[in-house]
Amino acid sequence: MAIPHAEYPDLRGRRILICRPEPEASRLAEQFGAAGAETRVLPLIERQPLPETPERRTVLLGLDEFAHVIAVSPFAARLLLDEIDTWWPQIPMGLQWYGVGAGTAAVLASHGLATHQPDAGWTSEALLALPTLARFEGERVLLAKGENGRELIRETLEARGARVTPLALYRRDRPRYAAGEIHAALDTFAPEAIITLSGETLNNLIALGANSSHNLYDRLLIVPADRVAKQARAAGFTTLCIPGSLADNDIVAAVALQFAGRDGGSGKAK
Repeated sequence: MAIPHAEYPDLRGRRILICRPEPEASRLAEQFGAAGAETRVLPLIERQPLPETPERRTVLLGLDEFAHVIAVSPFAARLLLDEIDTWWPQIPMGLQWYGVGAGTAAVLASHGLATHQPDAGWTSEALLALPTLARFEGERVLLAKGENGRELIRETLEARGARVTPLALYRRDRPRYAAGEIHAALDTFAPEAIITLSGETLNNLIALGANSSHNLYDRLLIVPADRVAKQARAAGFTTLCIPGSLADNDIVAAVALQFAGRDGGSGKAK
């Protein structure tokens, strides 16, 4: 449940490391700063649009042949809409649009598209629970995604009778940081909480921490879903939190309430 900004406990002096990609990382840092926290942005995923190919252009030119269009992330939704605008003066009628999570749905809705999204949850599993995706009789589904992402949506929908066309629009890379940058972010800054909102981000954090003397495993770790929480526990993290949603204000609220709970509401760590 979303928590109004005015109800945030005091985050003054708290140190928050944000490992989201840009521009989401800097936007979230502003929200934490407004609550009084000190922040350091260290994106652990870089997203690069993939070059256009004749095959991808052919798929998009046949957009009106699909019954459903799914975007797995806000970045995928923006890239998809940009390419559709290139080839279609007007988006074909009759398509059903879906966003994995409220942020993705908001990007599609900002383009004037009526968009399906889960009532609760922001994962692929939550999207797949929608009644309109429960059963197919050979309908075509366009899946806008990143390169080498999870295959759960495609595999599940194909098992339900859909003909799914994956459309890879971007790739994700792990940024390269100099030793001094890593030391500054993990050792000198010494974060009390770390924001890792994907399994890939978590893996990159673990790899980065292997070259640091800072013990990341006892920090408060913010993860997006149970799947990533299990991954974190298996790696040795001990203090995990899944926010009420991945909206910026809910992430800030979740961190603030975690600290308040630890401190008996005093706002300072025990």
